[in-house]
This record gives sequence, structure tokens and C-alpha cells, in this order.
Amino acid sequence: MKLLPKNSKRRDLLKKIAKASALVFLGPSQIAWGAKLLAVRMWPAEDYTRVTLESDEALKVTHQLLTKPHRLVVDVEGIELTNTLRELVAKVKNDDPYVSQVRVGQFQPKVARLVFDLKESVQPQLFTLDPVGNYKNRLVFDLYPTVANDPLMELVRNSSKKSAALEADDPIAAFAQKDANKASPTKPSTPEADKPKHRRLLTIAIDPGHGGEDPGAIGKRGSREKDIVLAISRKLKEKIEQEPDMRSYLTRDGDYFVPLHTRVNKARRVQADLFVSVHADAFVQPHAKGASVFALSQQGASSTAARWLANKENSADMIGGLNIKSKDKQVAQLLLDMSTSAQIKDSLKLGDAVLKQIGGFAKLHKKHVEQASFAVLKAPDVPSILIETAFISNPEEEARLNDHDYQDQIAVAILKGIRNYFAKNPPVAKSRQI
Repeated sequence: MKLLPKNSKRRDLLKKIAKASALVFLGPSQIAWGAKLLAVRMWPAEDYTRVTLESDEALKVTHQLLTKPHRLVVDVEGIELTNTLRELVAKVKNDDPYVSQVRVGQFQPKVARLVFDLKESVQPQLFTLDPVGNYKNRLVFDLYPTVANDPLMELVRNSSKKSAALEADDPIAAFAQKDANKASPTKPSTPEADKPKHRRLLTIAIDPGHGGEDPGAIGKRGSREKDIVLAISRKLKEKIEQEPDMRSYLTRDGDYFVPLHTRVNKARRVQADLFVSVHADAFVQPHAKGASVFALSQQGASSTAARWLANKENSADMIGGLNIKSKDKQVAQLLLDMSTSAQIKDSLKLGDAVLKQIGGFAKLHKKHVEQASFAVLKAPDVPSILIETAFISNPEEEARLNDHDYQDQIAVAILKGIRNYFAKNPPVAKSRQI
């Protein structure tokens, strides 16, 4: 056997010493399976409360529900109690529908325990999300109420007085109509002629894009799409509520994530007559500008830009954090394959009416309604449009989007477009009056 030179043995010994020293000086989060917690977030909403733990490595958890009082206990393996984790305690809001407080502690070495004191019984969904966009690994728990909120019942309660007023006979209007009929011999007075064209409230579903974990596009000045479109949507809702024969429903009325198929389901649940999704464009080139209106397409996108935008908007579920293991996934896919040519035809009419109103005061990116396969427009029985109110990636238009007057103009234009659409396309009778 050939003996190694003395200097080779010395090098091997030094390598062993170096490896041993590395183990001594590595921090707790760097040894073996340790993970570093990067951020904690909470998103309370009427539908559910979401809690997110973001880390550089995937986390493993176990959980249990306790009663008397209601609590959710979550043990997170692979992390130590840090200041980042303690921040979760202060993130609980007083108006959170489901969580009253959070307690954190070191349950065992490398096991942190989170205890959520609950205001009512919940059905938690715990799942992990792989890195996407600016996010690393995310551990998500969605706390849903045991008895889910019914958006239809809430809408009926909020609009009961307006609905009753519309359905009630108006003697003054009736006499005026009879006088008009007498003056026009070609249109004799009939019981049907004395009645208004529709004796129910028209329901407009307003869909503020993005929200929660998904900020949408971000402008040069830091404006977030999710904030701007919520502001515009609230203005639109306020104006619709001032109409005697209309009511509105927001798919989200706060900063939280709503999956695309859930937005569609909500519109159908409240038996919406129209669905209007509000967004603020972004493009790779900052000089792109102008508002756009889109409808669904079953035969490919009307332009390369429309296809690009649809792909970007359809990725919201990945960024926002969709639980792909949820039993709703198959239902969601089935729903998104049910779009009809009749719905698309009506959507194009609605889009054209709205686009003309916006074009009266704002720059248009295209002077016609474009089409692409937007997942959020695939309600088979509800005319649906997606409005890109301006390019948030354009500094000039970003400033305009933050201007309350411009937001108000957009809301007024959308409402006028809706009015013009119904004037030419009277609403169909619903199988069940609500």
C-alpha cells in the first residue's frame, strides 16, 4: 500500500475540524430541518379569516379543535418562537368575525404552538403553498364558519324596503301612464301597459379584482391594484344603491382573497342580472395607457394583449392562495366549462354600452370590446364583463387612478352603461323573485 504524504493527512484532518466547527457556529434555523419564518399575516372577512405563515422552507403542522370555549390549536414543527411569530398576536383585529385573540408559545424544542381563541365554531382548512411570485413557502389556515354565510339572504335583508317600494302600486305613476295612453290612440290603455317594465330589483354583482395575499399590479409609486379597484367598486355600489330599481352586491368588501370560481358562484347565488369585474391594467411597457372592456371568448383571444392579460388575471388563484385539495375544485372546474354563446352575446352588448360611456371622458386602449378566456367571466347565465379602468403601470394613469374624481367618473360611466344596456335589453324574468 502506498502511504499518503504527511501534508495530505494534515489537509484531511483540517477538513474534518472545519466541518465540526461549522455545526457549532450554525444558528438554530440553519441546522438540518430548521426553517426561518419570514412573515405572518391575517386577513379577516365575513366569509372566512385567513392566517398565513411565510417561511424559507415548507412547514409541517398538526392541529386540533377544542370546545368550551372554542379554540384551534396549531403546532408548527421546525421553528422556534421568534419576534416574527409573536407579531401574529397584534394582528388580530377587533372586528374579526371568527378570532378573538391568538396566543403563541414554544410548546417543545423546535415546535411552536399557536392557540386561536374563537368567537364561534369554525371548520379550518390547513394547506401549504409552493413559492410563487414574490412569495416563498406559505402555510395557510382558512377559518370558515360551521354555518356558511348566505349572500342571497344578506342581500334580501339589505334591500327589502327598496324591493317592497318597487313592487307596490304607485297611484301617481298609474294616473300619469293612463293620461299618456289616452293622448296616444295608437297605444290603447291596457292593464299590462299600466305596469312598469320590471317589478323587481335588478341585481348587479360588482367584483373588485384581487385582494388579500394577491395585491394585483403595483404601480411605480407603490399603488396596489387591489386597493384602487375596491375604492372604485365601492363608489359604483353607492351609486347603484341610489337607483330605485337596482341593488348591488360586492364579491369582496375588504382586503381579503376570493378565489375566481367563488366570485362566479357568489354572483350566481344572488341571482345577479349582470356581473362587472373591476381591474387596473399593468403592462411590461410603462407607456401603455387607456381603459379597456373585455368579455369572454370561447374561440381564443381577440388579440395577443388580451390573451396575455387573461393569463395574468387567471393566475390570481395561484398568487392569492387556492386550496387545490378542496372538494370545491371539481365543482369549480365544472362551472368554468359551462359558458354559453348567449351569455357572451349579451356580455358584448353590455361591454359596448359601458365602453362608450368611459370613452366619453377617458382615453381608451381599444375602441371595441375585446375577448379572451377570463375565468372570472364564465358564469353561464349572467352577462359578465371585465373593466380595466386604466394602466396602473403608466405613471400618469397611476396618478389618475388615485384621484377620487376620476374614480367617481369611472363609477358614473359604468352605471350609465348598465342603464343603456337595460334600455335596449330588458331584463328577463327570474324563476324566483327575490
